[in-house]
Amino acid sequence: MTCVLALATLTACSSGGGTLTGGEPVARGVAGGPGSAPPSTGTSSAPPSGTALTPEGYKSELSTRKQELTAAIGSMMGAKSVKTLDQRMERAEAALRGAADALALVSPPPEVKAQHDAYVGSLRAAAAQFGATLGKVGSRDVCTAGGVLTDLGAPLKQLDEAGAALQAAGDYPADVVTVKAAAKQSRRLKTGQFLKKESLTGRSSMQIHNGASRDAVVTLMRGDTKAFSVYVGKKKKYKVSGVRDGKYRIYFTHGVDWDGKSKAFTRDCSFERFQSSVRFKTTYTATQIRWNDWKITLHAITGGNAPTDEVDPESFPK
Repeated sequence: MTCVLALATLTACSSGGGTLTGGEPVARGVAGGPGSAPPSTGTSSAPPSGTALTPEGYKSELSTRKQELTAAIGSMMGAKSVKTLDQRMERAEAALRGAADALALVSPPPEVKAQHDAYVGSLRAAAAQFGATLGKVGSRDVCTAGGVLTDLGAPLKQLDEAGAALQAAGDYPADVVTVKAAAKQSRRLKTGQFLKKESLTGRSSMQIHNGASRDAVVTLMRGDTKAFSVYVGKKKKYKVSGVRDGKYRIYFTHGVDWDGKSKAFTRDCSFERFQSSVRFKTTYTATQIRWNDWKITLHAITGGNAPTDEVDPESFPK
């Protein structure tokens, strides 16, 4: 995608500037990430026969599955990045399918046969939805562990209820859902709210125009230092004054539903940066003070000449 990149030099208190514009990228899927819980082997310690297990044997079988599932789901919820979330979701899905396959071979005590069958069915339904949500993570439709939990709300609730029914029938350990899904939200910050900023004591300014259909966070990096990150709502403009001299890289992320805890959008997220850096410079002469102002546009415009690149979420400045 190409965008406008231009620069103007200001004299004394005059105004003006250049334009740097970007666009909304096409999302790509990612995979990988360490620290995941191991998937279930899909095998059962109980005999795959018509002989019903004793209550003690059935409890032992359920306890093994509970440990595997709670570890896998907990690991997924601890993911701090899209890349890690992707792999941990795969492992959680495998654990759910493995548990369902293993328990399907089990003959439970006759008095809990109905609850057992409902529990196995709920495990299968949850595994299927995990697979569908995993695809949404890859396409950036869902972007955080919290967003995943919200997307999985219905099947996890069904699994929780089925596990509770099995527990109530004889204190069987089937409570594998230890987290609660929040309702779908569209949280936003005010345009111009800084998530991070250093002292803005320079003479220059940056005008940001987010003409896109999603909110954005714009981050300027000077070397390894984050100068500032500012929130700009969709179809909004904001001017950052006092930008200090230096050479900056400009990153921006678009999305829906800002999660302040994870510092990321939970849905419809994208990550991008301008290929060209911008420089702010103040020059003093005997009679004048000159400085640079910039304007950036976070949506594609006709005649643009400043390309942008998609950025791996792992490399996006937090």
